[in-house]
Amino acid sequence: MRKMLVFVAALLAASPALAISRYNSQTISCDKARAAIHNEGAVILRYPSPRVRGMTLFDRYVRNSRQCDGNEYAEWTTIPTKDNPKCRVLNCQNIDNLDGMLFVPDNSL
Repeated sequence: MRKMLVFVAALLAASPALAISRYNSQTISCDKARAAIHNEGAVILRYPSPRVRGMTLFDRYVRNSRQCDGNEYAEWTTIPTKDNPKCRVLNCQNIDNLDGMLFVPDNSL
């Protein structure tokens, strides 16, 4: 029993943290948002909804398609940042959105 407990503790200590960084996109510049995404692989960015007052929107933004699930790919979108209301970043989209295209885009930040 003790060996099993030591093994589980060692396994947990060796596994990487599954935490993902979160940022408020309107407090950082577009370059800093893109740099955070590029350096960390994926981050969560939150920002106020342009349509519903008081509502906060958020999504996971990625460096490239390798950060997405197997049935997703990285597609360009825009988010508001402190210095740019339409900062271009990538987020994961379902492959079904490609409408019969032969090749999946290989976008990278």
